[in-house]
Amino acid sequence: MDNNIQPQGQQINIELGEKEAEGIYSNLAIISHSPAEFVIDFTRIVPGVPKARVLSRIITTPQHAKMLMKALEENIKKFEARFGEIRIEPPQNQHFGFVPMNNEKVN
Repeated sequence: MDNNIQPQGQQINIELGEKEAEGIYSNLAIISHSPAEFVIDFTRIVPGVPKARVLSRIITTPQHAKMLMKALEENIKKFEARFGEIRIEPPQNQHFGFVPMNNEKVN
């Protein structure tokens, strides 16, 4: 068997560094894609501040992006079953929130 392929059910130990464990708060994600990859830029916007800096960028394959979407859907269903529906209020600012970009290319 190829050493680069992991058999199904194999446990993976994931290390979480102290800095990463603190996390980064984001209230805006900009999602763009090319034929080969999805790019998700996480940022935080603050009322009254006209500029925001990308805090983290995740680049992944289309397949992993779809798997992430399905994992989020599953976890949201579990969350809502336990804590109630997550309500999304109409945005007061059209440029606020987690929104897809209209372009097809990644810059």
